[in-house]
Amino acid sequence: MRVLAVSDDVIDKLYTPGVRGQLGKIDLILGCGDLPYYYLEYVMTMLDAPLYYVHGNHDPLVEYSTASGTKTAPEGGENLDLRCVNASGLLLAGLEGCIRYKPTGSHQFTQNEMTLRLLALLPGLACNRLVHGRWLDVLVAHSPPLGIHNGPDHAHTGFRAFLDLMRVCKPRYLLHGHQHRNYGSGPGETHFGKTMVINVHPYRVLDIEME
Repeated sequence: MRVLAVSDDVIDKLYTPGVRGQLGKIDLILGCGDLPYYYLEYVMTMLDAPLYYVHGNHDPLVEYSTASGTKTAPEGGENLDLRCVNASGLLLAGLEGCIRYKPTGSHQFTQNEMTLRLLALLPGLACNRLVHGRWLDVLVAHSPPLGIHNGPDHAHTGFRAFLDLMRVCKPRYLLHGHQHRNYGSGPGETHFGKTMVINVHPYRVLDIEME
């Protein structure tokens, strides 16, 4: 399966009618947060591929547009947060947001809050294990795991719960954004056990072999 993962920045190469000619056939689009809804809708339409996404900490509760009024999400996409989804044989789950770094703000969580959110995913993951023989193929997140691709400031600290998920559920991939590659955060790919953690900022094309 050929997957396009995007996060954080609008890229002219993707925001063009010629995107399909540049990337070739894309089977699935995964949004890792902090992107305008109109951008996700455009890429989804041009590539004629399904979109699954999670919100980032900068995603607005309402996006305003003179052309299309107001939006609270990209139309036609599926919010993956706290869900387990079988996307044509690829087992997906999603956890939105980043570490809480200010008293108020949407899509922000403490370490303990993210642990509780992960626990809410466990029934769906256990069902995957019973039906498909594996817990999960891809975790789609906005934030990285704790200590992997983190930034030097608190706002770009990753989540401890993601380490626990990788140890127990062993997804093949954990895809995230949040830490912009131009911040100088080191490598964009890191192995943790059986999981490849990938910072997809601003986009990555992955060829994932189906099991």
